[in-house]
Amino acid sequence: MPITLDWLGCATFRLTVGNLVVFLDAYIDRVPSAAQTGITTDTVKRADWIVVGHSHFDHLYGAERIAKATGATIIGSYETVRIMEAQGVPVAQLMPVAGGEKIRLSKDVTVDVFPSQHSCVWTSQPMPASEAVCLGELGVTYQEQQEHIKALWARLSALGGEVISHLTISAQGARGDGGALLYFFETPEGSLLYQDTSGHWSGILQNLRPDVAILAAAGRGNINGEPVQGSLAQFVARQAELLRPGKVILSHHDNWLPGFSRAIDITPIRTELARWTPRTELIEMGYMTGAPIFTKRE
Repeated sequence: MPITLDWLGCATFRLTVGNLVVFLDAYIDRVPSAAQTGITTDTVKRADWIVVGHSHFDHLYGAERIAKATGATIIGSYETVRIMEAQGVPVAQLMPVAGGEKIRLSKDVTVDVFPSQHSCVWTSQPMPASEAVCLGELGVTYQEQQEHIKALWARLSALGGEVISHLTISAQGARGDGGALLYFFETPEGSLLYQDTSGHWSGILQNLRPDVAILAAAGRGNINGEPVQGSLAQFVARQAELLRPGKVILSHHDNWLPGFSRAIDITPIRTELARWTPRTELIEMGYMTGAPIFTKRE
């Protein structure tokens, strides 16, 4: 059965398993100054399912239009479902989850949902370089984190007219991330783990063994509710050590919002992966490449 994966920018992918089309997140339409991926939301004609990792705009914006145009069912947190219903997506096309659910997507494909963690965007370095070692900021209360996030949004609003316009049209009234989720797909050719933000519960990851893992590579990593003491590259490698996948594909690592995001240098990530999990192959994906992800390593 042919299985391919297209990267559509940021943390959005399109997984095709035979005739089944599953979108992983839905953020495709972005600011004009960001590199364009070769696809827009309005050109999407086929989708059976949309799984959403969390409800921030750079993951959820676009899901409402894809669902209305294709009839796809959206799987996501209760916050994601609340937003999508408010955006006019029929309730019959909405499936709220919180972790612990197994969903059949087709005769041959299932997905298990697990609770996860969002990256620590509230820290003093919310978008560090991949090799930058970040220390401290442990034990910060939720209230303090929220105050720091307000400052982050203020910095975003200061980036100029293009960004302000984009933030305005993509603002869907999200009340935070809605609770980050992790998805584990089982297909006839192998298993795929999908993560769209740099955070995890280590007790969950250590019990999963995907053939291929899509791991987020942006921001200050979050391990069990605390910021990683180290670099982003080390964080990704430690996740790979827990999962032991045959292949790792990165997500969220392009310059999707110039002025705020950065194109992540993956060389330090490759170095750390070789140190922590030498048997894991790092796959570099371009936009819209339609990679056959379960091919054997030569």
